[in-house]
Amino acid sequence: MANQTLVDCHVHLWDPNHFRIPWLDGISLNKAFLPADLHAHAAPHTIQAYVYAEVDVAPHYSLSEVRWVEAQAQHDPRLKGIIANAPLEYGLQVKAYLDELMTASSHVKGIRRLLQGESDTNFCLLPAFVTGVSLLADYGLSFDICIRHAQLPSVIELVRRCPAVKFVLDHIAKPDIAHHVMEPWRTQLQALAALPNVACKISGMVNEADNANWRLEDLRPYVDHVAACFGEDRIMFGGDWPVCTLATTYARWVDTLDELTSAWSASARRKLFIENSTRIYRL
Repeated sequence: MANQTLVDCHVHLWDPNHFRIPWLDGISLNKAFLPADLHAHAAPHTIQAYVYAEVDVAPHYSLSEVRWVEAQAQHDPRLKGIIANAPLEYGLQVKAYLDELMTASSHVKGIRRLLQGESDTNFCLLPAFVTGVSLLADYGLSFDICIRHAQLPSVIELVRRCPAVKFVLDHIAKPDIAHHVMEPWRTQLQALAALPNVACKISGMVNEADNANWRLEDLRPYVDHVAACFGEDRIMFGGDWPVCTLATTYARWVDTLDELTSAWSASARRKLFIENSTRIYRL
């Protein structure tokens, strides 16, 4: 596919010399990835706008992360939104933190507090966490759900308890694509999508497949099911760069998703690659 124009709803940037990111220790991604690198890696495609997703910095750096990203946005106007980290498990006490976030950057569009690493699959249902998530509606902020597929039942209940909050599911809930496992992910995703305040990023899929040997057809049943569940108005393209580079190039991921959606209408494809991210994240 030649030069696709994109709005990417899920991009990471970082500079390990600027703040501590423990999970990068000892892996190939432990180096700076900056806006200029993103646009170079995306070629021949053109990213007209993108949303930064928090990168799980050490807790003491969370506010400085947002300030650093805001500084990047001043140099790259295509950086239109920030999904910031916040300790929502503090319940009502997180309000002062959210106030500080909104002061730190006008680009903050939502919050992501990672759940995928929690050993308690019901962590997101702790009363204080539910309270923290519910507060986001007062700020006009969405909540990005980053989980593994086994956590879907508890997340479904979280969404039901917070009907005023807009939710965005990251990476289609990380099903076991490498082993071609569909259930219970398939049924549970359908239940989540039945809740009208949830959208879904088609992102991060190649990292859940066989990183070295994945094929387009490995991804097809998952993309088809997400589209069937959420419909053309609640799905968004996400590059998950540079994490995606552990399994693919940015261009190959765009080309793959383009091929997987080639039978869709022009309108549905434009919604996926541009319009839905713009609307849902208020860019």
